[in-house]
Amino acid sequence: MEPGSRVLEIGCGVGRLTRGLAAKAGEVIALDVSAEMLARARDHNEELDNVTWLLGDGSTLAGVEDSSVDACVSHVVFQHIPDPAVTLGYVAEMGRVLRAGGWAAFQVSNDPRVHRAEHHNSTARRLLRRVRAGTGRAPRGVDDPAWLGSAVDLPELTDVASDAGMQVEQVFGAGTQFCVIRARRTSA
Repeated sequence: MEPGSRVLEIGCGVGRLTRGLAAKAGEVIALDVSAEMLARARDHNEELDNVTWLLGDGSTLAGVEDSSVDACVSHVVFQHIPDPAVTLGYVAEMGRVLRAGGWAAFQVSNDPRVHRAEHHNSTARRLLRRVRAGTGRAPRGVDDPAWLGSAVDLPELTDVASDAGMQVEQVFGAGTQFCVIRARRTSA
């Protein structure tokens, strides 16, 4: 990341990754779909004067201008989206907001097994999860679609990226829940 670059973080949460990005970039646009998380991020990071906190709509990068950022990053966000079409829509949106030569680094899941309720629902797992959730030591609602999320198909992701003017340059961890994609905007 070049000093002075403009970076978009998709799914900033409370701003943990945002702090590191803000230390390296000239400007960070930190986007999240939760107004509560953005409020916490502002409170926890009030010293960051080069960050714009942006409330997203859950399916687009509305509020970010075309060809206006040098880089897009997202970590452990897209795997929680219940519909892979929404994730692919975000990939297309990255192509829209990146400047020519800009890059994107983001994590997706492309292991469909971990997104099925039955993967999490053996009798023993259900019982243990209920006990742990009841004692406050585990999350509740793990069968909720947002918890289960979805996997994306890498060839389809590559096609969407290409249609959006990006080339997928590297894929790390293909076939896993923590598949990282690096892509570059190749056309204006």
